Order: sequence, then C-alpha cells, then structure tokens
Amino acid sequence: MSLLVVGLSHRTAPVGVLERAALTGDVPTRLLHDAAATATVAEAALVNTCNRIELYADVDKFHAGVAELSLLLAHHTGVDLEELTSHLYVHYEDRAVHHLFSVACGLDSMVVGEGQILGQLRDALARAQEEHTAGRDLNELFQQALRVGKRAHSETGIDKAGQSLVTFGLEQIAAGAGEIAGKRALVVGAGSMSSLAAATLVRAGVSELLIANRTPERAERLVAILGSANARTLDLAKVPEALADVDLVISCTGAAGVVIGADDVATAVAARDAASPLAFLDLAMPRDVDHAVHALPGALLVDLESLSHAHAATPGAGDVDAVGGIVADEVAAFGAAQRAARIAPTVVALRAMASEVVLSELGRLDSRLPDLDERSRAEITQTVRRVVDKLLHAPTVRVKQLAAEPGGASYADALRELFDLDPAAVHAVSGTPGAQKSAAQQPVVTKTGPQKPGPQTPGPARPANGTLAGEVAR
Repeated sequence: MSLLVVGLSHRTAPVGVLERAALTGDVPTRLLHDAAATATVAEAALVNTCNRIELYADVDKFHAGVAELSLLLAHHTGVDLEELTSHLYVHYEDRAVHHLFSVACGLDSMVVGEGQILGQLRDALARAQEEHTAGRDLNELFQQALRVGKRAHSETGIDKAGQSLVTFGLEQIAAGAGEIAGKRALVVGAGSMSSLAAATLVRAGVSELLIANRTPERAERLVAILGSANARTLDLAKVPEALADVDLVISCTGAAGVVIGADDVATAVAARDAASPLAFLDLAMPRDVDHAVHALPGALLVDLESLSHAHAATPGAGDVDAVGGIVADEVAAFGAAQRAARIAPTVVALRAMASEVVLSELGRLDSRLPDLDERSRAEITQTVRRVVDKLLHAPTVRVKQLAAEPGGASYADALRELFDLDPAAVHAVSGTPGAQKSAAQQPVVTKTGPQKPGPQTPGPARPANGTLAGEVAR
C-alpha cells in the first residue's frame, strides 16, 4: 500500500477559502468516484467536514497521484487550481498514516481533542465502503485510525483539553451574551452537528428550544429523541420572524447560500427589548449566517472563523504530548505490520516453489527406483522435506523480521530475485491484481471535467519529509 493524502484544512486555508471549497449535495460522492477511477488510484476515501477536505488514496505513482487528486479537488470544489495549490498539503506513506492517526485523535482539529472527528472518520469509511471505492488496505487503515483515536481518549485526558465545536462555541457565546441556562434557543438544521447542538442546549438548561429544518420529519424526529418538554419544531419559513423571540440561534445546514440574512437579523434586533445581544453560533461551511451580522449592534455572531481565532489563543493541553506519543507508537506498529504483510506472499511463493521441487524430485526417484518399498519411500520423502524445511526456516524467519523495519520491502525484492520467483505467483498468493485497470474503470473526461496533466504540467518532486504545501502540480 502506498498511501497518499491530498487536502486542505483550517490549518492551511482561511475560512473564506474553506467556505468556497465546501462540498455539498452529491459532489462528495462524485469526487470520490472520480478519484477511484483515475489510473493511478487503486482505492479512495474522502474526509469531508466543516474544516477539512482530504482525499486518501492507495496510489502506484506519487507524482501522478498528487497531480490527479489536486486537479480533482480543484474541479469539484470550484476553486482555481493555482489558488488551491497554495493551501494544499500532501502526505505520503508513513507521514500520511501519521496524519490520519493525528486527525483521529483530535490533534489536528480546530478544537484540539474534540471527539466528534471519530464519527466523521467512521462516516468517511462507511461512504467509501458503500460506494465500493475502499478495499482491504483503506479499510484496515481507517479501522486502525478509529482504534487509535479511541485509545487516545481512553488512556489520556485529551478530552479535557478539547470539546466539540458546539461546546467551545457556546463558551464564546456565554462570554459575550451571558449564561446559556434560561435562554430561548433556535437550532436551524437537524444533521449530526445540529443534533449535538440541540442536545447540548437541553443539558445546559435552555427554557425553550425550537428546531427548524428543510425536512420537517427530521426536525420532529430530533425533538422526539431529545425527549424535552421545552423542545418543539418550527417551520423553516418562519425562522426570520422567530428571531425576535429567541436569545440564541445555532445554525448548521448543508445549504449552499446564506440562510439567515443581515436584514432579518437587524429587524429582529430592533424588535427585541432584551438587554443581552441576540447571539448566533454559525457552525456551517459554507456559512449560514450573513457575515455582515458581525457589524450589527445588538447582535453577536460566533462563526468558524472567530472560533479559530479564539482557540488559537487558548493554552495547549498537557495530555497532547501523551497522545502524540501514542500516535508515534501506533504509526510505527502499523508500518511494521504492513511491511511484514508485504513479505508474506513472497515467503509463501518461495515455500510453494520448494514444495514443487520436492515433488518433482520424488517423482524422478520413483521412476528410477520403481521397486522401492513403501516404508523406504516414506522415509526418503520425509527426509527430503525436512532438509528443505530446515534450509528455508532461518532465511524466511529472518526476512520477515527484516521486512518489518523501514526499507524492508527491498528484502522481498531480493528474495524474489535470488530464487527467481515468478511475480505472477506472488500476486496470486497476495490477491493483488497484476493487470492495469480496464477501460471501463478509466475516468471519463468531459469538456467541463478535470483535464489530466500533460507533459507540460509535471508533478512535484517528492518531499523528503512526506509533506508538501503550495508545491503541487500547477
């Protein structure tokens, strides 16, 4: 497996770029299929959250893989490749594994240590499985990442270092508009983030909670799940007029445009007689609440951009280093296991070849000594096989040990060369197809689709540390 990740996140791109690059509707599925259909990619998975878009792929060529995935990201996000390039990062092989494990532990989140990312990674894997773009390698990788994330949360205090974006955002709201308890709240949206927000508000003790969603049935289902007498649904069309009657609005929808306009907020603020400002927590990407609300007197807007600035000023958690150690250990163990697994088909093929040689020589013995009695024949057979097993034991055990070390793949190559093993036999043992993708699996390029890089758009040089920012093929 040659793992490649190409993506952008809150660490490399401003919120404005992330907002323009946000993938909504069926775009994530189309991007996933296009990535898996490229000639260089065997498997693909997409992590798509409010503050990161990452393509994970098992590739056979580094440069071509970076160029292909970068072009696809530019095409599907609608951001020009040249502009997008300056915000992209690239990780390869062990560095890519380290990145995913760090993401799973919450070390790369806007709010360090938040646990919601585990659910998002689980969703990413489920989508890749449903769309048949993830095979054995990416399945094993993501399953291990989920285990590493759970281990970090169970063995350290990283949970104390970070909260979900909802909790952190509400802390910012409370600092500017007073305690959440007793407030009248409105949640726009009924997805996973909105559901988390609604549950958090119920626990915080809001006096009234309205849930508005494009699909009323989902809003009603969320109210039923909350089981609070203070919660009820609201027609999405009535949100503008309801703004004057609430104290806090949390919005997180998948809409492509603004859901709550500045004019509606200004009207609501003018109709209110409350001393505290009308507070908005916008967790959507692209944003749901008009950015102009920041400038309105009597209104307080906390969005992903302001959350990023606020969290950057908070001290780091003491357990971050401990989680970093867990990630380093798990990456080393995963790499060793992967390298050891790569040598196994070669060892099996070697032993299969040795078995064929034994059978061939025993057959020759039978033809030369047809009168040999069964007892003698059995003793000779056992002796020959024992000699072969003893000769192969030490080198095969040692090569498995050496293969688990960095650069261990060269030992498998050496074994195949020394014993003249048929590559097709090794592929047959490992289940790895030796042929290229069929024409039916190749991407269909249309006039509006991404164009493959030609001879004049070479891929970047492979970075020494496995990362790349601002240097993908232009």
